[in-house]
Amino acid sequence: MILRAAAGLLLSLLSAWPATAQQPAADAEPRPGTPVADDDFRVTTRAFGLERRVEMYQWRRDGDRYVPVWNEALIDSSGFAPGHENPTRVPLRSRRWWTRDATFDGRPLDDAVLRSLGQWRVFRPSFSRLPGNLSATFQPEGDGLGSAENPLDPQIGDLRVTWRELVLPPLLGRVTLRGGAWVPTRAASEAIARAPTAVVLPEPDPEPEPTQRLWPWFAGIALLVVALFIARQRRHRRQAAAPH
Repeated sequence: MILRAAAGLLLSLLSAWPATAQQPAADAEPRPGTPVADDDFRVTTRAFGLERRVEMYQWRRDGDRYVPVWNEALIDSSGFAPGHENPTRVPLRSRRWWTRDATFDGRPLDDAVLRSLGQWRVFRPSFSRLPGNLSATFQPEGDGLGSAENPLDPQIGDLRVTWRELVLPPLLGRVTLRGGAWVPTRAASEAIARAPTAVVLPEPDPEPEPTQRLWPWFAGIALLVVALFIARQRRHRRQAAAPH
């Protein structure tokens, strides 16, 4: 009876193996879902995310001097000397968009993977679909657009806009299945916490999968089954050898 119960338990655990040991294919690659777009400029990418960065040419105080710089945030010039006033607002704002329905090996990718493991790289759109009102204000400049009439001589208040797209590094060993979706492994999350500004993460040690943690149980049950089988065989032999 004990032997039959132990064997049944072992078979049930082994039958659950595919559900707990599912691993991504070695050649699996993350796939972005819905394309992301900056509708204001009609810029679209099929990457995992899109970033628009808006900078304005402004005065900055440097000791006793004032120097013009490109800056994303508004610089408060309320205490500056006359003739060094900055605009009171930036007419466009920087933004980020994230793809939806991204997958890896046929399973959803949690947003945490995109936001923590994603890497931003320069993206230069074609600007072939730039709306008429913006095409009258901006012209191609470097990898993006600029509002300066002369890009070599920008004026205070001029804008320049650039874009970056989000790509993902190889995900094997960096993500694990949780609740039916891929999330960063503990090792990957700890690496990000230690080096939040790193662009390329070191290869983390894979987090033990649930099945790996169950292996000691499987081995113990298997040994129990073998021991019970041997004990039963010995008992049969003794009974057969005993005088009747």
